[in-house]
Amino acid sequence: MESQEYTASYWKEKYEASETRRLELEALVIYYQEQFRLYKHRQYGPSSEKHHAADQLCLFGELVNEQTVADTEENFEVITYKRKKKSRKRADNLSRLPVESVNVYALPEDALGCPQCGEKMHKMSVIVHKTVKIIPAKAVVVEDRQVVYSCRPCAENEVIIPIVNAPMPEPVIKGSFASPSSVAYVMTQKYVYGLPLYRQEQMFTFLGFGLSRQTMTNWVIRCSHDWLIHIYNRLKVFLILREVLHADESPLQVLHEPVRSPHTLSYMWLYRTSGDTDKPIVIFEYKQTRAGENAKAFLKNFSGFLHADGHHGYHVLPGNIIISGCWVHLRRMWEDAYKAVPEELRSGNTITEQGLAYIDKFFKLEKEFADLPADERFISRLKESKPITDAFFEWVSGLNVLPKCALGAATTYTLNQRPYLENIYLDGRLEASNNRAERSFKPYVIGRKNWLFSDTVKGAEANAICYSILETAKENHLSPFDYLEYLFTKLPNCVMSDIDSLLPWSDTLPESCLAPDHPVKLARLEAARRTADAIVSSDSYVRVTA
Repeated sequence: MESQEYTASYWKEKYEASETRRLELEALVIYYQEQFRLYKHRQYGPSSEKHHAADQLCLFGELVNEQTVADTEENFEVITYKRKKKSRKRADNLSRLPVESVNVYALPEDALGCPQCGEKMHKMSVIVHKTVKIIPAKAVVVEDRQVVYSCRPCAENEVIIPIVNAPMPEPVIKGSFASPSSVAYVMTQKYVYGLPLYRQEQMFTFLGFGLSRQTMTNWVIRCSHDWLIHIYNRLKVFLILREVLHADESPLQVLHEPVRSPHTLSYMWLYRTSGDTDKPIVIFEYKQTRAGENAKAFLKNFSGFLHADGHHGYHVLPGNIIISGCWVHLRRMWEDAYKAVPEELRSGNTITEQGLAYIDKFFKLEKEFADLPADERFISRLKESKPITDAFFEWVSGLNVLPKCALGAATTYTLNQRPYLENIYLDGRLEASNNRAERSFKPYVIGRKNWLFSDTVKGAEANAICYSILETAKENHLSPFDYLEYLFTKLPNCVMSDIDSLLPWSDTLPESCLAPDHPVKLARLEAARRTADAIVSSDSYVRVTA
């Protein structure tokens, strides 16, 4: 009898263990199927994150339905009318370009007879044909001749002969043929246009001289650490003074780091201002790890709000730094969960579609609040947006889903990040996403795909300095090349007290540094365009025979 009881108990345990294992394997199969569908979508599907689920608003329940009564069909009337089709705006906005010359092609006086009656014809109108003239880069040698003076009487009568050199500006690199324009050109090509140095080496051969990548590397590192570092440090000081910032990080491979394998990933950190300032600043910083201590060290004198994603490294920052979570990252998690569902099961009322409906309603309101002043946006969010997000978080907390699936990952992320996502309601200046930092990171990511890695720590630091200067210049509507050339002309010959006059928002910058979309330059170009139009409409042309 004991043997029979033992055998029944044994097989019961075996059955329960096998059943548990079967359920685990089923969950694992579901997980791998989801991952496969997500992989196929990322590889072949559209990259847009727009969601087109049918009748999303009906998924919110009573709360949102009460708030959207005004949006029901009964409150709208259909109006049909005709309007002129909008002309497509040209990507090449010629109005921002200066007009080099105006050639007028007209008939000579003896050819003004009417072909029908012979009478003299008058000018009826002028057809303006605009073309864009491209002036390619070219290299020339500039000879600066410094006169050396000596005293002949002293040479005849004295032991020491005084020799005096005429003063001249300090070069950007002593003993080198590098000029401000050549160094600025190399940096702009690499950091703005993503052209690695080995391709520039090939390009310079067509300009008539050889410039090795080793020489260009030395130029970039030397000029970054000798000159641009001063602007970089001042930008960091002004950045920390702001009350609202964004932060993000991205991998970087550095081949020769002390006591580290070449395959070990390092990180480029980014900190930038938010939309509440007219003096935007973007700072890149190279660090060996992704640890939160790096952000803590950089932001040690900062106090305020920091937009960031869900990386746990930002959650170790001191209490005077309030993390504002990224709702776009949250939406991506729910969008992935939606894409992981087989198409035949997407009924329009699945859990993932309900979650996306809540989030999309939140972003719809954010779009409506975008043009409001910060204080009004703060009030509107509390009144209209917060009830929706409160209902969303309560709804998510009541879900019971498998943790090891796309939907489980989305719900876990939502509940873990809730304290940081809800901080958007603390201040009207805060933004719903960290997209501002991600957009600033994009030139670095594109460049990294081309130059792949940094060879040394100094090279990685030079990359951070150059990207910081150039991205800040672009944010302030400056021409990257012209601004760098101006810096390399001025920095070797100025004192530290003059550094602030060289910052990207300084009023003392020459007009040549301003990009075509700079407000000052736009105003002047508009005036020049009106002058050119006035000339075109006048009779004071110098006639050019057709």
